[in-house]
Amino acid sequence: MLINILSGDKPRSVILTVLLLGILVALAFAPFLFPGVRSLETAARICIFIVLVASYDLLLGYGGIVSFAHTMFFGLGAYGVALASENMGRGWGSLAVGTVAGAVAAAVLALVIGLFSLRVRAIFFAMITLAVASAVAVLVSQLSGITGGEDGLNYSIPRELTPAFRLGEFLGVKINGKLLNYYLVFFASLALFLMLLRVVNSPFGRVLQAIRENDFRAEAIGYRVIYYRIAATCLSAAVAALAGSIFAIWLRYVGPDTTLSFEIMLDILLMVVIGGMGTMYGAVLGATIFVLAQNYLQNLMGAASEATTGLPLIPDLLNPDRWLLWLGVLFILSVYFFPTGIVGRLREGRRA
Repeated sequence: MLINILSGDKPRSVILTVLLLGILVALAFAPFLFPGVRSLETAARICIFIVLVASYDLLLGYGGIVSFAHTMFFGLGAYGVALASENMGRGWGSLAVGTVAGAVAAAVLALVIGLFSLRVRAIFFAMITLAVASAVAVLVSQLSGITGGEDGLNYSIPRELTPAFRLGEFLGVKINGKLLNYYLVFFASLALFLMLLRVVNSPFGRVLQAIRENDFRAEAIGYRVIYYRIAATCLSAAVAALAGSIFAIWLRYVGPDTTLSFEIMLDILLMVVIGGMGTMYGAVLGATIFVLAQNYLQNLMGAASEATTGLPLIPDLLNPDRWLLWLGVLFILSVYFFPTGIVGRLREGRRA
């Protein structure tokens, strides 16, 4: 049963299995295991970024397509929900319309980009996606009458998903709309991840991997490479937009910095590389490690700095303001010791 749910793609490593189960249990019971607003926010962000990174891994890891426009699709999904809620009013219908509209818009835009760009060399396609993403980000910032400009948009979602909706208390945890919103995020993210896992383990996913390894050979045996690449681009864009919609429902705010920033694109790349490209499970580990580091590395460094007050130089190096420096060091070390990502390394260790 479990193997069917995972589409036959077993972790193939005892350590990896334990890590994945630990993350799944931690996210499933996060409100009860880690009470507090910040912990819940971190868990929700991990769920959303797992889907976002997995959708990018479909492009980069399985299709060998380098794109810098993934945050653009993420932003389309988020703005779809925001604009629908802003113009149609608070309600489930607004969320549904915004989610579908964002996913369709992302898929159509990906189709247009793919038709005109995927026939060129990889580096030129990457540059084209970067240019389009930058243009969309500027456009969103300037259309302040529609998108809120740099300030973004605040909007209302159904009361059942807000803290004002209270149902009681269970195991010392308040059962309210915020908790229901979290489980909406969790189960939607889980469903999307399992869907992507099914896709990459289908005949379509096998062809994508063949194209990644040798597109000339795949073309020679009868596969229309350009069609498969366009289909992968559209599917990846639609799932990224759905992740953006979930993020918008959770956050109740969208803005250029939270959804369209190039920094988010760099974060996605780092998560894919850290976890392991072309594995899907790498998205889980990469997103979890990176989001936890973003949220708690400063606190750990602050505690370490205080604990080493009497030592020379070390307290300054561990100053919380230097957390980005140490995050960069951790990334360099992970690439050096895990060139195929954490998942690749663990699977190689098992084979050895």
